Amino acid sequence: MKQVHSDAAPAAIGPYSQAIVHGGLVYCSGQIALDPDSGALVEGDVQAEARLVLKNLSAVLKAAGSSLDRAIKVTVFLKDLSDFAAVNQVYTEAFGDHRPARACVEVARLPRDVRVEIDCIAAVT
Repeated sequence: MKQVHSDAAPAAIGPYSQAIVHGGLVYCSGQIALDPDSGALVEGDVQAEARLVLKNLSAVLKAAGSSLDRAIKVTVFLKDLSDFAAVNQVYTEAFGDHRPARACVEVARLPRDVRVEIDCIAAVT
């Protein structure tokens, strides 16, 4: 197993890795809308959060030798399922025609009280 780290994404805020590569796959930890330089939460609506989350996730995937278009399984965690359509619009922009398997669930609370967190498993090139 190989730990993955990218300075272009927020550092892990606990005892875990941004991602692990094993057996030709990268297993990404959940990303939230933290600015990788300042560590501050993004200002704005749920779509602004989702855009930064996907940008952070993309940076981790790149460091692992992968990308969003190699994602196999994605999990989207939402604080409020009524944000589904707004987040889905940003998700579609990021993934384009690629359609990985996905789950989307509403949760009671997310780290730093964000509205969206996304993790994924992807193939490594």
